[in-house]
Parts: sequence; structure tokens; C-alpha cells
Amino acid sequence: MVPAETVAGAPFALAPFRRALRRAGPELRRDLPWVGCGDPWAVFVSEVMLQQTSTGRVREPWRRFLDAFPTPAACASAPLAEVLGLWRGLGYPRRAKALHDAAKIMVERFDASVPTSVEGLRSLPGVGPYTAHAVASFAFDVPVAVLDTNVGRVLSRALANRALRAREAQTLATQLLPRTGAAAFNQAMLDLGARYCTRTPRCEACPLRRACRFAREGGDDPAPRSAAVSRPQAPFAGSDRQIRGRLLHAVHERALTRRELAVTLGDVQGERLDRLLGQLAREGLVSRRRSRWVLGAGGEVAG
Repeated sequence: MVPAETVAGAPFALAPFRRALRRAGPELRRDLPWVGCGDPWAVFVSEVMLQQTSTGRVREPWRRFLDAFPTPAACASAPLAEVLGLWRGLGYPRRAKALHDAAKIMVERFDASVPTSVEGLRSLPGVGPYTAHAVASFAFDVPVAVLDTNVGRVLSRALANRALRAREAQTLATQLLPRTGAAAFNQAMLDLGARYCTRTPRCEACPLRRACRFAREGGDDPAPRSAAVSRPQAPFAGSDRQIRGRLLHAVHERALTRRELAVTLGDVQGERLDRLLGQLAREGLVSRRRSRWVLGAGGEVAG
């Protein structure tokens, strides 16, 4: 009979890996200011900022943001333009608007506090399964497993040594979670994926190599084909994403007419400029006041 704690029926138990990871946790730990900070709002802000952004780029913006908005109420009462201004350099500014909207909902529905349950967190704009699980775990020690790119690589290599579908990966992450200390365990999984089980794995230096199926059995790397593992992004230079950031930067400095925007950007003209301005306006990131474009909502929205 196959033991209950196995991966896809293979005779490789989860318990040895779980024990090894808990032992290695202190060695794996990264010096991240939001880890163990004890403030649910600070944890929530960090997790929103960390969506599609590396930890190195988040540290200083996270500190500046919390200095300006130490509570959900402070963020909710601020103009969106101010929130967007503090978001500069992080990319994907829709996250800033979602965070601003989430703060308003916290004030209106959750007594100006971060929701404590996964369900409550999922009701907020911009919060998907990973962010909800991460905030619930790290802010409130709810026993739920987190699953992101780092964890996906660890699961597919160390435990399954094959590509995992989305449901398999989440089930496996949940089965692996210990009965106590879920937050510390989740953080250790993230740290392992960030430091050793990277896109190009550092197997020889990894403190979990003796408990890893990929290190023991070899074969093709299963991580790139697994759920939750990010794929290489399209080039940033010249992309719509880059131009959107340049547009937001331009109107953050001062209100500009379309003609002035065209001159400021130089290489972005005509239909592309109008299309990207329309996108930003419909998302509430810019608006038109008379003939000028400004940061944030409050003016006319382009059609």
C-alpha cells in the first residue's frame, strides 16, 4: 500500500523534506524588512509590491510608501495621484490603483483593517490566490500554503521531479505544510526558491540537496513546464509597458496636452499614443482636464 504522504504515488515521502526544510530555515532566511514585521498592512503592501517585481526593487519603495501611508485609512484618504507618485519605479501601476482601492474597501467593510481570512482578502481588488494566501499566512499565521514561482520550482524539482499542473502544485504545497509554524515554513519555501532553487538551480550548494528528487534522480529540469513557474517576459525596451510608464512619469511632473506629450515622448506618436492614453484613462490612472492630461482620475475619461 502506498503511504498517504507521497508524491504522485512515488515512494518518496514528504516528511523527510519537511524536516530538512525546517532545519535549514534559519540558514535560508533572507534579510527582508517585511518578514516578521508584525504589521498586517505592511505585509499586505509588500505582497502587492512584490507581484511581478523583485525584492531588491521593493525595499525602498516599501519603506517610503509606509512612511507616507502607515495605515489603510491613510492610503484610502490620499489622492490616487499621490499613491501613483510613490509607486514610481515599481512598474505595473495598475497595482497601485488596486492597492488604493483595496485600502478604501478595508475602511468601508473591514473596520480600516486588513481582512484576516483568505476569503476576505480575495474580495479585494488586485488580490489573487497567492497574495491572499501569503498575507493570511504571514500577517495572521493562517495555516494555508503559498504557491508562487519560487515555490513552484521547489515542488516540481525537489518533491515530484516532473512538471506539475496548477491543481497538483497547490495540493502538494498544502500536503507539505506542517501542522504548526505555517508562516515560517512558507517563508522557508520562498527563501529556498529564491536562493538555491532558482531558474538555473544551484544544486551543489543547496542545503536541501539530499532531500531533493531532482538532485537524486536527475533528468530534464521539470520546473520550466510547471504551473506557477513564470515564463520569460517579452523585452521591456520599446514595449507598451515601458511607454505607459513613460506617460505616467511625464504627467506626474505636470499636466500636459496631447501635443506636449507627443513632443516629450518623441518616438511615440499617432494611434499608439492615443491607444495607450485611452488604456491608462479607462484604468483610472490618468484623466483629461480640459485639454491637458493629469495623473489619476477626476477629469474626463477617454473613450
